[in-house]
Amino acid sequence: MYKSSLAVAVALGVFAQTAGAAGFVEDSKLSLSSRTMYFNDDNREINLPDSARGRGGDNREVGQGFKLDYLSGFTEGTVGFGVDVQALWGIHLDGGRGKHPNSSTFFPSDTDGSAVSQWARIGGNAKARFSKTEAHFGSALAPNLPILVSNDGRLLPQTFEGGTIQSKEIDNLTINAGQLTHAMGRASSNRTGLSVNGATADSNKFIYGGLDYKLTPDLTLQYYYSNLKDFYKQHFLGATHVFKISDDQSFKTDLRYFDSSSDGKNGPGEYSFNNNGGYRKNNGEVDNKTWSAMFTYTLGGHALMLGHQQVSDDGGFVWLNQGSVTDGNDRPEGAGGASFYLFTDSMINQFARAGTNTTFGQYSYDFAQAGVPGLKASVAYLRGTDIRNFSGNGTYHEWERDARIDYVIQEGTLKGLGASLRHGIYRGEGEAPVDKDQTRFIVNYTYNFL
Repeated sequence: MYKSSLAVAVALGVFAQTAGAAGFVEDSKLSLSSRTMYFNDDNREINLPDSARGRGGDNREVGQGFKLDYLSGFTEGTVGFGVDVQALWGIHLDGGRGKHPNSSTFFPSDTDGSAVSQWARIGGNAKARFSKTEAHFGSALAPNLPILVSNDGRLLPQTFEGGTIQSKEIDNLTINAGQLTHAMGRASSNRTGLSVNGATADSNKFIYGGLDYKLTPDLTLQYYYSNLKDFYKQHFLGATHVFKISDDQSFKTDLRYFDSSSDGKNGPGEYSFNNNGGYRKNNGEVDNKTWSAMFTYTLGGHALMLGHQQVSDDGGFVWLNQGSVTDGNDRPEGAGGASFYLFTDSMINQFARAGTNTTFGQYSYDFAQAGVPGLKASVAYLRGTDIRNFSGNGTYHEWERDARIDYVIQEGTLKGLGASLRHGIYRGEGEAPVDKDQTRFIVNYTYNFL
């Protein structure tokens, strides 16, 4: 699996042993992460038979995931070399055929539509460092950038195959660039091409480049460009400012703007974009501008966030996704699930259809201020209005309420063991009304060997 990148990793490992690689060994890190997750996705407004699993009903499953990460240091010399290796293993614990949706959101499906008992994959990256510039090439890449966010919202993380470069040669300036060719889904052993929501074709070329410039210690400016060949081109502008009022009081402003348009073969047909199931001015084509603003006031352990987001009327927001590819037996490969850099990428919904005006807010509290370090809680509410119906006739609204509580043990034998309980409620109108409740309970633990 992923023979090319692993071969490079092995070759560099051999090189490191013969090149006086003191840093390669001494700076190595080895960790094993465990995640146990209960996932309940209750589509309340739909009552369908088992033959329609995945389109509605009460879907409940429990799984166990393991992630083994080895991160080497760099060899000595002007140019240092190293390797990263990642092994992932997912195990199905509960949730039989009657509660497993024959889709690709949490577990891959077996031939009878039930969840597979387990799945695994292994990937690796070769890396090089020159001065303050690093390059990574392989199949275990997990970017976290305005134009690409690797998803880690289920049992195992989503990863990408390709190459990335990050440079910090100039003070206060970070340059990121890269080209990706494939993705590995969070519930899959295999790789897929890159695509957008609703398309039936893949692309194997996603290129990006961008700058993060710290104009002052409190103000960061961003510009990024990305292009998924034959689907879309996207420009991003961002600005983040933190005004420190006092030692325990601050006001943060976060502004974001996206401009997305069609590229190459994008349009009606297999390279089309389905506008997240919403209205489109030009059938199948990417045509969108989205802006958002978020303001957060923090006082001690309290944080109050308010914001607004506007998606343009001509089409929905677009982001890098994976094709819903199936194997030879028409079993979903677990390729579904992607994240994106909007404030409204919430627990259940995205609020990214054409015309959506979303006002949102969140209150959170860090109980360390009350003498309970490691305990945090938050509640959020989002309401989207003026969403254009798919037919273009009329508008509708939707809302979501999310709550979560997290606790991480701070000391003792179980130091670092964390638990998270999350619950979301979504209600949407429109031509296809949706009522959905979702609950997740997650236990995480990471043990560092090195």
